[in-house]
Amino acid sequence: MLDRYIQLLKEGELVAFPTETVYGLGADAWNPSAIKKVFVLKKRPADNPLIVHVASVSSVEQFALEIPADARSLMQHFWPGPLTLIFRKKPKVLDLVTAGLDTVAVRWPSHPLSQNLIANAGPLVAPSAN
Repeated sequence: MLDRYIQLLKEGELVAFPTETVYGLGADAWNPSAIKKVFVLKKRPADNPLIVHVASVSSVEQFALEIPADARSLMQHFWPGPLTLIFRKKPKVLDLVTAGLDTVAVRWPSHPLSQNLIANAGPLVAPSAN
């Protein structure tokens, strides 16, 4: 099943996956057309930013312009887990993900399936699937 989910994500499709709090509706965090599908399916306003889900602290560096010491401490103590942190974003982060803001929300879910999925498919944007 995991291989099928990874393939779907690479093809620009969406997948539902469990986190420790809810099921997320995941899309490749670097694929604009996949991300647009999330907004359409959820009927989500374009000015409502998405959370990027990662599978390692080092993955945060792809999105965050800098990671302050206090954020590193929180990450060390509470990740993986249901903690979302907000960082100033790198220029390459899609405005579609951040609703044009200069910040990006990032979390590292603790559910084993989500960790495995993200580790193999790459970072995902994922609002709740409900």
